[in-house]
Amino acid sequence: MPVPPTLRRAALTVLDALLPPRCLSCGEPVDRQGGLCARCWSGLVFVEAPHCACCGLPFPYPVEGENRCGACLREAPPYGRARSVLVYDDASRPLILAFKHADRTHAAAAFGTWLARAGAGVLEGADLLVPVPLHRWRLFRRRYNQAALLALAVGRAAGLRVVPDLLVRRRQTPTQGGLDRDGRRRNVAGAFALGRGRAAAVAGRRVVLVDDVLTTGATVSECARVLLRAGAAGVDVLTLARVVRG
Repeated sequence: MPVPPTLRRAALTVLDALLPPRCLSCGEPVDRQGGLCARCWSGLVFVEAPHCACCGLPFPYPVEGENRCGACLREAPPYGRARSVLVYDDASRPLILAFKHADRTHAAAAFGTWLARAGAGVLEGADLLVPVPLHRWRLFRRRYNQAALLALAVGRAAGLRVVPDLLVRRRQTPTQGGLDRDGRRRNVAGAFALGRGRAAAVAGRRVVLVDDVLTTGATVSECARVLLRAGAAGVDVLTLARVVRG
């Protein structure tokens, strides 16, 4: 049963009294839960048009119409479109790493709103959201999958079904940090599979993969291949941030 708006507002008022709102990034007081102070907000670089029609890489110059970046022209990824909220840089990195590794899971609600806004184009017509999975041992150590929290938050914001266990990571891969594009591809090749009994959930559906950061796209590409082989009608990607090189 939905929570009445008046009760929701009352609960938020009590929460603000008990736990005064603080900036998600630096911890300074702010006017509402899940917000950023003016200094941290102004430091973030949001991914905006013009950008690659496929991978969402922002272009540094004006471009008319839909165009693809050089990498996508050379080799089209298996997914249809990738969209991101932020450029992964010195300003956004602490915010994302704190969410990913420092238990700041309360930020998921705000991130979900940002993702729903930035990914409106890929979310329109989507059937379900699927997070990129962690291996069970890494999930045990971290206690939560940040991609699953983001997917659930986007699902609430956009009114879409989320299937957290549709994909599984069947082998524990070394961290992708420090690997080049080819190394990342080899690292995740064959690492993902469809969850047991999940074939019917994906067949003929338009799926949006959700993750925290897109670097080379190796991980989401491998996940997209698994979903497409299982009969997905199409796969798009939505991430909180993306690396922009050069």
